[in-house]
Amino acid sequence: MIHDIAVIGAGMAGASIAAELAREASVLLLEAEDAPGYHATGRSAAFWEECYGGPAITPLTRASGPFLAEHGFLTPRGALYVGRAGDRAAMEAFRASYEGTGVRMERLAPAALGERVPGIRPEWSEALHQPACADIDVAGLHQHYLREARRAGAALVTRARVAGLARAGGVWTIAAAHGETFRAARIVNAAGAWADEIARLAGVRPVGIAPLRRTVAVLRVDPPAPADLPLVLDIKGGFYFKPDAGRLWLSPHDEVPSEPCDAAPEELDVALAIDRFQSVTDWRIAALEHRWAGLRSFAPDRLPVYGADPGEPSFFWFAGQGGFGIQTAPAAARLARQLILGEWPDAVTAGIDPAAYAPARFAAAPLPQSA
Repeated sequence: MIHDIAVIGAGMAGASIAAELAREASVLLLEAEDAPGYHATGRSAAFWEECYGGPAITPLTRASGPFLAEHGFLTPRGALYVGRAGDRAAMEAFRASYEGTGVRMERLAPAALGERVPGIRPEWSEALHQPACADIDVAGLHQHYLREARRAGAALVTRARVAGLARAGGVWTIAAAHGETFRAARIVNAAGAWADEIARLAGVRPVGIAPLRRTVAVLRVDPPAPADLPLVLDIKGGFYFKPDAGRLWLSPHDEVPSEPCDAAPEELDVALAIDRFQSVTDWRIAALEHRWAGLRSFAPDRLPVYGADPGEPSFFWFAGQGGFGIQTAPAAARLARQLILGEWPDAVTAGIDPAAYAPARFAAAPLPQSA
């Protein structure tokens, strides 16, 4: 059988675009692992935050918000960007960078900050409140897309790590590592940390997507983390933390270059996270209960890569979504569907400029070096 489209990768990116495409095309969804969502999707910090990823990502995030809210995938949380007295200029620059995007922020006085984050140390006196931030039901959203893809007729094949790609006569032959082969007219590269590797297998010019390791530690703290504690982020990017089921999720906001792999946390990064947290609050750490790491994959300009490859139009990039791929999934998948099928923008994508994310922007750049 020759499918219209083969989507490589069944994490959030692959599942969402497969669900969109399967309504109009025959779709094959290939996943290297035993089950979809094992890597970045299953290790998300699980929040929707309008500023996360920068102003160029905000249109995708805001366009995704109504879908996520209407389908019950969001729970209000709120976010606080915090800093010391000397960070006021950074706070003002941060707020100014979002002017005109529709993002709402408000400054908080130190007393109000102390009420929202009990135990915060007095030197942390600067704060911006971002009220729209919410927790995301990542697993629920991922299963929603997988279910919708299946209902529309998409075929999901797991344990199908792609080992070879060749195109002849207008058809791609996809060789899986276990020996099975598949055929499709077009490829969607939703392989996350492996996106450049898939491009090389296809004979397509890589765009320089680099995996970066991010660490999360789960702490039991005393006093317990309040259930209504906002997501708290360092304005300088040194940490973030949020409550979850009576525990505290803490990250040092690390970005450690990595090979595509099953990422594991390093003790040094966990220790760094704890040290930074102890400089912010006077809460006692009662126990380190769990830790994990995931890979967030970025293009050189840190924007996602959505669009047909300029050298091979039958190869579509849907990758480089960093840490914002979950919160932007609805709008990104709809945009990609429209680009692949030649559809007009709709109410979801009307405010999004696809040229900002097109792979053609890298066409004149030097070829990225193989790892």
